[in-house]
Amino acid sequence: MKLSRQQREWGHKGLIYAGAALAGLICVFPFYYAVLTSLRTGQELFLTNYLPSGFHWDNYIGALVDNGIARSLLNSVLVATVTVGLCLLVSITAAFALARISFRGRKYLLFTILCVSMFPQVAVLSGMFELVRFMGLYDSLGALVLSYTTFSLPFTVWVLTTFMKSMPVELEEAAIVDGASTWVIISRIFAPIMGPSLVTTGLLAFIGAWNEFMFALTFVISSGKRTVPVAIGMFQGASQYELPWGSIMAASVVVTLPIIVLVLIFQKRIVSGLTSGAVKG
Repeated sequence: MKLSRQQREWGHKGLIYAGAALAGLICVFPFYYAVLTSLRTGQELFLTNYLPSGFHWDNYIGALVDNGIARSLLNSVLVATVTVGLCLLVSITAAFALARISFRGRKYLLFTILCVSMFPQVAVLSGMFELVRFMGLYDSLGALVLSYTTFSLPFTVWVLTTFMKSMPVELEEAAIVDGASTWVIISRIFAPIMGPSLVTTGLLAFIGAWNEFMFALTFVISSGKRTVPVAIGMFQGASQYELPWGSIMAASVVVTLPIIVLVLIFQKRIVSGLTSGAVKG
């Protein structure tokens, strides 16, 4: 039997919706099961059950108060926020120079920046440790801000340079005719137009700083200065064989929620930022 055009369109839409539902289920299920596990206690933690069997909020109290996750959350927010601010401030000025000013070696400089972003953390860990110790930042949040900014800058500079290249030259020329300085052009003309791209790169830098573990474990040893990933990794139970899995899952849920909230708040700007530099017009 030959299908009509309308039936074929319905079939295509059905496949698209089914694929989207499957992808959504795969993405959401781990977080859903983490929430379920965080609300269980005792033997319930080791039973396979996909529906809520109880609501034991003691796991969250134990994670936030007894294990110091609340303090670690504040440390992570401070470090990630300062990192994003420094990255965007330096990146937008560097992107302006690389995208709008012609000078010898510009292409090679951009290529070098791209190559630097490919270095793994472990390759520069010893050198970064010596730099942190030389600057007197060891066992302080400043060491994390320095290391995170160093690793985030190549990516943010490269992305913002690509976005700035897609902007019409007439905007800059009109501002120069009106007597605007370079900083005024960057802050009052380019920055508002590049809002979506700034949000996208800033959020990616925030997530990178929020989830980073190796530098945070190496450069900070005081329990009161640990960030969230290290604090969760330091959870201890009654013995080395008994870990508080309920509190660990509760801490994981608490740590994931800020990222989800930020993505939901800025989702329109993120989508716009990811596509704004794709087409020149």
